[in-house]
Amino acid sequence: MPYVKVYDLELFYEKMGNGDNIIFLHSGYSRGILAFAGQMLDFQKKYTCYFPDFRGHGRTRCESLEWSTPQIVDDILQFMTQLDIPKAHFIGYSLGGNVGLYLAVNHPERVISLTTIGTSGFCDPSGVEEFEPEWIIERGLHDTINQMIERHEEAHKGNWEEFMRQSSQDWRLYPQLTEDQLRSIECPSLFITGEHDQYVGEERVKHLASLVKGSHYLVVPNGSHRPHMVRENPALVNDTILQFLR
Repeated sequence: MPYVKVYDLELFYEKMGNGDNIIFLHSGYSRGILAFAGQMLDFQKKYTCYFPDFRGHGRTRCESLEWSTPQIVDDILQFMTQLDIPKAHFIGYSLGGNVGLYLAVNHPERVISLTTIGTSGFCDPSGVEEFEPEWIIERGLHDTINQMIERHEEAHKGNWEEFMRQSSQDWRLYPQLTEDQLRSIECPSLFITGEHDQYVGEERVKHLASLVKGSHYLVVPNGSHRPHMVRENPALVNDTILQFLR
C-alpha cells in the first residue's frame, strides 16, 4: 500500500499520471481521492498527481489524534522531501486551500503555482457549531456519524467525536494569515468559489484575489462550496485550472 513515513505518521497517498507534479490538498471531513474524484482522470493525462490523506484523516495512521493546519503544512513539506519532490503545483480545497496559502506564504520555493477552491483566506467560524459532535448527536444524524467513522477509520480509530472536535477547533483558529502575508504571495495563483458558496462566495474571493498580485479568480455559476465535484461543474473548473497551469 502507498504509505510513507512522515514524522510520527504513516501517511497514505495515491499517485497517478506523468508529467509535472501536482499535489492535491483535500478538505476537512474528507480524504484525497474523495475530495478530488472529479479531477483525477483529467489531470493525470498531463501531470503526476499526488493525493495525500492529511494527518487525522482518511487512511493516514498516527497514535495521536491531534492535528492542525500548521501541522499539516509541515507534514506536506516532509512528504515532498521523502518523495524527492523539490516543488509542485498545489490545488487545495477548503482546508486544503488554507494549507496551500500557508505554503505559498512561508515556503514559496516549494510552490510552482497555487489553486484554491472554497477558501476566502481568512478565518471565519460561521456554521462550525453544526459540525460539533454534540450538535450531531442531539439531532440524530446517524448517516453523518457512520460516514465519519467509515471514512476516517484508520486515522481516528473509530473515535469520530474526537475527529469532529479537532476539525471544529481548527476551523475556529485557521487560517491565521494577515493581509500583508497574503500580499507576499508571488506564485501564479487562481482562486475559485461557487456562486452560492455559503462560506466564501464572490465578494470574499475577489478580495483575496485583490491582495495577491497577478492572481485570477473564478466564480462558478450556481456552484456551492464544492463546485469542482461531479454533481456540480467539474468540467468548467477543470478546464479553467488546466488552462491556468498551461
